[in-house]
Amino acid sequence: MTHEDVLRALSSVKDPELQRDIVDLGMVRDVIFDDRRIGATIVLTTAGCPLRNQIRADAEQALAAIAGARNVEVKLDAMSCDERDELAGRLRQRDQLTQSLFGPGSHTRTIAVASGKGGVGKSTVTVNLATALAAKGRAVALIDADVYGPTVPLMMGLPAVPPETHQGKMLPPEAHGVKVVSMGFFLPDNEPVVWRGPMLGRAIEQFLGDVLWGSPDYLFIDLPPGTGDIALTIAQMIPGAELIIVTTPQEAAARTAVKAAKMAQMTKQRVLGVVENMSYFVCPDCGGRHYIFGRGGAFEIARLMDTRLLGRIPLDEATREGGDTGHPAALDPSTPVGGAFADIARALEGEATSAVADAEGLGDDDRGADKA
Repeated sequence: MTHEDVLRALSSVKDPELQRDIVDLGMVRDVIFDDRRIGATIVLTTAGCPLRNQIRADAEQALAAIAGARNVEVKLDAMSCDERDELAGRLRQRDQLTQSLFGPGSHTRTIAVASGKGGVGKSTVTVNLATALAAKGRAVALIDADVYGPTVPLMMGLPAVPPETHQGKMLPPEAHGVKVVSMGFFLPDNEPVVWRGPMLGRAIEQFLGDVLWGSPDYLFIDLPPGTGDIALTIAQMIPGAELIIVTTPQEAAARTAVKAAKMAQMTKQRVLGVVENMSYFVCPDCGGRHYIFGRGGAFEIARLMDTRLLGRIPLDEATREGGDTGHPAALDPSTPVGGAFADIARALEGEATSAVADAEGLGDDDRGADKA
């Protein structure tokens, strides 16, 4: 049982009037969990809230589902005037931004994909998760925010040509059911981007506001590695964005990935979980797993940041070839890599509590029973 488990359970509870989950609204305080009990304090917008009993009952039911033999304790409190005003302002700001981006009534879920360092396969994970969700019939958009090293057009099989426009806004090209915009559409081959922070921020604003996205179910943002200007711009412009951390198993990658996760905490973004890429290589002759880059790094990040390990992606030559030819591995869920991305997509949609072996996020193979 972790703090994140409690919040994840309570995120299924919605305020009946605001129609948003109570975790996102900042109504959950003083989480408790130990061997005997599990619970939290829910801070209502007003002390005399007429729906207080319904909210309490829904919260108790959500926690009972994960409590096991523990007692469930849900307390109610009320926000101060300043807290209520701050919440109202935050909701207005978020609604105005969402409606300006995707139109009135939009319920787009924004997921930024980050890494502490380059070379861990962050863009590969972004492209394949977007493709996997599109294959499930979801409307998906993808912003390649890695302005200095845009690779999404190549990986999606899209030509590096500027998109057409309509009434002053870009029409995003589409591949594999995913609408895409990238700096790679506007750069001649091998032309570097030599920009400072303010120009980077303006480019991201245009990718968000000057593109006819429609009303996607999911907006993926492939962030550049590290914790620089673009990551901060996204956190400020879309305060409700969630974050996926991508790493490889070795300690060096894991140590830097923790920085991206800590930045998300500082900017009050929710970390959905960690994806471990290039986790192991499956020998085509013996079928054994070979841990070329070591093991355990992603699980350690998840443990340190009190989040979950969403899944492990094996090292596979076909994945590299698909990225070079514009055919993401997720197009074929019958393969080990495609199946891994399909599992993570299901986890993101709440169809699975985790894409890994057991409640701790660590299976027998990871505890040291090496099969290779």
